Amino acid sequence: MSDNPTAYKHWRLETDAGHVLWIYCDKYQSSVNTLDKEVMDEFSAILDAVSKTQEYRGIVFASGKKTGFIAGADIKQFPLYKDAASIEYTLQLGQKICAKLESLRCPTVAMIKGFCLGGGLELALACRYRIAEDSPKTRLGLPEVKLGIQPGWGGSVRLPRLIGSVQGLSLILSGHTVNAKTAAKLGLVDFAVPERHLRKAAIHCVSQNPVSHHPTTWQRFSNHQLLRPLLAKVIRHKLTAKVNPVHYPAPFQILNQWETYGVGTAEAFAQETKSFSKLFFSDTSHNLVRVFLLQERLKGLAKDETFAFQQQVHVVGAGTMGGDIAAWCALQGFKVTLQDQEPALLSRAFKRAYSLCRDKLKEPHLIQKAMDCLIPDVAGHGIATANIIIEAVVEDVSIKQKIFKDIEEKARSLAILATNTSSIPLDEINTVLREPERLVGLHFFNPVPMMPLVEVVQGGKTEKAIVERAMSFVRQIDKLPLPVKSSPGFLVNRILFPYMMEAMNLLEENVSPVVIDKAMTHFGMPIGPIALADMVGLDVCLLVANHFKKNSDFTISPRLQRAVTENKLGRKTGEGFYHYDKQGKILQTKNDADTKALEEIANRLVLRLLNEAFLCLREGVVADADLLDAGMIFGAGFAPFRGGPVNYAKTQGIQTLFQQFVQQEKNPRYCHRSHCTVVI
Repeated sequence: MSDNPTAYKHWRLETDAGHVLWIYCDKYQSSVNTLDKEVMDEFSAILDAVSKTQEYRGIVFASGKKTGFIAGADIKQFPLYKDAASIEYTLQLGQKICAKLESLRCPTVAMIKGFCLGGGLELALACRYRIAEDSPKTRLGLPEVKLGIQPGWGGSVRLPRLIGSVQGLSLILSGHTVNAKTAAKLGLVDFAVPERHLRKAAIHCVSQNPVSHHPTTWQRFSNHQLLRPLLAKVIRHKLTAKVNPVHYPAPFQILNQWETYGVGTAEAFAQETKSFSKLFFSDTSHNLVRVFLLQERLKGLAKDETFAFQQQVHVVGAGTMGGDIAAWCALQGFKVTLQDQEPALLSRAFKRAYSLCRDKLKEPHLIQKAMDCLIPDVAGHGIATANIIIEAVVEDVSIKQKIFKDIEEKARSLAILATNTSSIPLDEINTVLREPERLVGLHFFNPVPMMPLVEVVQGGKTEKAIVERAMSFVRQIDKLPLPVKSSPGFLVNRILFPYMMEAMNLLEENVSPVVIDKAMTHFGMPIGPIALADMVGLDVCLLVANHFKKNSDFTISPRLQRAVTENKLGRKTGEGFYHYDKQGKILQTKNDADTKALEEIANRLVLRLLNEAFLCLREGVVADADLLDAGMIFGAGFAPFRGGPVNYAKTQGIQTLFQQFVQQEKNPRYCHRSHCTVVI
């Protein structure tokens, strides 16, 4: 067999002095290894050639990229498949390739650096050994369920067979990824070693042929046909508490397949392909793939990758938002100075930062390294050396103007001035600046560690280059940038606010907050509008309402005003529209509405949200409908399986939406004429 490095387009072969064959995946003209038909056809040919020779002591599979091992299937090719037969044929080819790899007589090693996901992990599972770099960048998993599908090259069979059904199904059904050390503890990889030992460990496996990981007695028994129905019942109950099977059928279908066919027969592999193809053409999968592609588009908006922010980030304001922004930047390895006049706020911010670093990093030395990047700065000395200064104080124009006037005097000429305002137009803030073109909005969402989106706001005077550098910064801290025009509420809050106000109108009509929230979680939102208001803080909601009232004609809910006057501000005070226990859990849970009532309420609230979404498009708050959908999914949690508000409106059709509007006008309990308008 030839190991000429130019013999293949996407693979590079090398044989070392010890007769070990090194096969590097190096997809042509791509920064990331993904698996499409051409890549897999070449790999199949390589395996055929290897199986016919006895000249190698062993084979090591590695990546020729710096960005990871293999990211999985090329999702951009998904639209090429038009019917179940074509996708099943492709899956069967993938399974045959993995079977070829698994049947090779010589030792095979997957040497994993960085991400190893989906089809990449399925190939690794077909190797005798797996070795992973012990690094924060290494992540292993089968995340297909997040695309509304399941593993299709044998992963849903091999993984539970390798590490038992409890841990194996947990990874598959959640789509979660694990680091190298966790993978080693699970038995997913045989060794987790530092980068400098990776090659040595691979050669050790080939030359010494140590015992590879095998499931324990319990892990084997967990897949037994006598135990599967009992475990499936428990797992199904837990799944149903987290996700609606109507909205997200994939995890339930995967579980059913495992319960019925197990992991020990050829039929299990055959059923995997049939299950995959059924899921592949579902509306849920179509929309979740759309969400993935929207995410990739947001990532691609950050074009200026050359501007270095690593020297320093300065954050003004150590409240919940400012403190969490500073902590997140420090977690990403940035040097951050955090300024506040109140030492108590700084203290609380550092406690939250430590909790975040502990939860994310686990290892004490990594936690300490991240915390060393975060520096308290009462006097604001960090302003003079920072590349970017982020203001995150109370939503008050005069206070923000005073802060930025001071910042401009001290900051470097190239430093970006950014405000985290959630509703105030930038052109109201920048009037006090000598160089208003330096001010850009960076609107983070609460809670900062969980919400991936950052709105990058361009004011009327903001320089385009500043916006591009700001978007580059957002990507460098592993967030998704969304460019928006500066207008009251920008995009996400602009759309959410009328939706939340409409929910409060329902409260005024004596509809229970539990019923209102249930209607929207039943629709697919992660949290209902009333619980969301309590989480944000009713004082903040009222403050934003007053900002919006300056630019639009609506009535602020008297119940909201009354709650703020009585200091019932939501979760943070233990009472708002709900009552809370000491852990912040809602005490009221009674739901007295039937399904039809829930649908009517949801239709009314969603119509209000859609109205504002289309008004935003009309006014050019974002460039197009796809960006609007991306903003609402990643910034507000709009039901991902519906593909975004505009996509949802398109799939419903104008006639259906109009009929919903007409029906609401006829229902005196759930609709006031003044609240329901359509602009779609």
